[in-house]
Amino acid sequence: MSHANPNAIRKIVIVGGGSAGWITAAMLSHYFQNGGCQVELVESEEIGTIGVGESTIPPFLQLIASLGIDERAFIQATQASFKLGIRFEDWKLKGQHYYHPFGAIGGPIGPHEFYQCWLRAKANGHPSELQDFAPGTVMADQWKFMLPFRAQRSLISGASYALHVDARLVAKFLRDFAEARGVKRTEGIVTDVVTRPDGAVAKVVMKDGREVEGDLFIDCSGFRALLIGKTLNAPFDDWSDMLLCDRAVVVQTQNVGDPHPFTLSRAEDAGWRWRIPLQHRAGNGYVFSSRHLGDDEARATLVRNLQGPALMEPMFIPFKTGVRRRLWDKNVVAVGLAGGFIEPLESTALHLIYRGVDFLLRFFPDRDFDPTLAAEYNRRMVADYEEIRDFIVLHYCTTQRDDTPFWRDVRQAPIPESLKERMALFQAHGVLREGVDEMFRNPSWQSIMEGMGVRPRRYQQLVDTAPYAVIAQTLDQSKPMLAAEVAGLPSHGQFLAQNCPAPPPEAAAAPFKTVA
Repeated sequence: MSHANPNAIRKIVIVGGGSAGWITAAMLSHYFQNGGCQVELVESEEIGTIGVGESTIPPFLQLIASLGIDERAFIQATQASFKLGIRFEDWKLKGQHYYHPFGAIGGPIGPHEFYQCWLRAKANGHPSELQDFAPGTVMADQWKFMLPFRAQRSLISGASYALHVDARLVAKFLRDFAEARGVKRTEGIVTDVVTRPDGAVAKVVMKDGREVEGDLFIDCSGFRALLIGKTLNAPFDDWSDMLLCDRAVVVQTQNVGDPHPFTLSRAEDAGWRWRIPLQHRAGNGYVFSSRHLGDDEARATLVRNLQGPALMEPMFIPFKTGVRRRLWDKNVVAVGLAGGFIEPLESTALHLIYRGVDFLLRFFPDRDFDPTLAAEYNRRMVADYEEIRDFIVLHYCTTQRDDTPFWRDVRQAPIPESLKERMALFQAHGVLREGVDEMFRNPSWQSIMEGMGVRPRRYQQLVDTAPYAVIAQTLDQSKPMLAAEVAGLPSHGQFLAQNCPAPPPEAAAAPFKTVA
């Protein structure tokens, strides 16, 4: 005989749609599809979603799989293309580039980590580069693609991948998914929030007077932060002294030629520019510091460098970098931009939405809202934001550029203590501090450090127990072997066309004429 908790949460209200709202709704509807809790999402067609975050990281595919969604169907529905990593141009110095690949770099040599063996080889004058042994990088650099799990017993199988997606189509896909599992969507603009005597939220009130009550409220209202910010005043830790960019200008273009299987990030005079090719179009943006660059110049720089005709007027998005100290406060949990924001240099925004809901399910409360659950949730989520912040700051604080005021100011910006400690440990012996459940694993940190010219002073002494001839031979053999395997692969465009071609977009947008 079951003893259901009489105090269980019966009604969850999600305020806001977009990627955050519909990822949340999809995950909750999957969890509660056999009843037990009603989920209602309130959004308005009038409030546009930002819909820019078009690049993901590999854990996003775990989300799709965990919901039982067919990956190929999802790729086709969202006009997605594959992403093997990020190509960084002009970050260390103008004219230099490097990759941050997903997946492994090399494999252990005996009991020793590949990176440490490679460091020893470099100390012995070996001519190889670290990325020669990263299948993700070698494929990306040749614009080739193969699903790593299809290449078992080959060097390519160590790669990993994510997707470039159309954020609006993702929201639409997940809305259909969630509504099919009982989520109720209510159209309307929330104009008022009514709180209970204890300060928690009782209900939201819409422009036309309708009211939506709930036990648990999830704030997906974007930068407006209607519940967590305007209503509960949860404190915000501002990180804009460490990360100087505070504005972006974005535009979509028609595709020209094959889509590349990586996100392109090119450093500019006052920030950096991205290009993300999907199957039907490309997303482009310039993330910049408004203290160092005016809107007109930013727009002109973006437009001047576009490949292919623009499909819209460039749009500006102001943002503030930082995180709420409490993402869960009373009976409100902030997911997505309402809770915090870090510039999209490593495409972490969708991941933080998924993590936010995943942790909520791990620490799911009843109507008592035990404060120990919220405290642990906040500790874990803030740690995620700080890890990403440190990883993004790493790209900036290691630059050798001093050719513009922005880059000179970047070099003077404060570095978080946690990152200083990580870098000191790495620079001493190439050792990385790894936390529990962290997002960026060793190869990611190694790739950025090496790409930005930060190499440890020495390798770990234990690697000297391996015969050097074995290390050298492994490197000498695996580099040409990997290059040859990749050379035989289809191009990224061919792979998409053969395996998961997206139908043409419903209204193939005509090129936009007024872009200067």
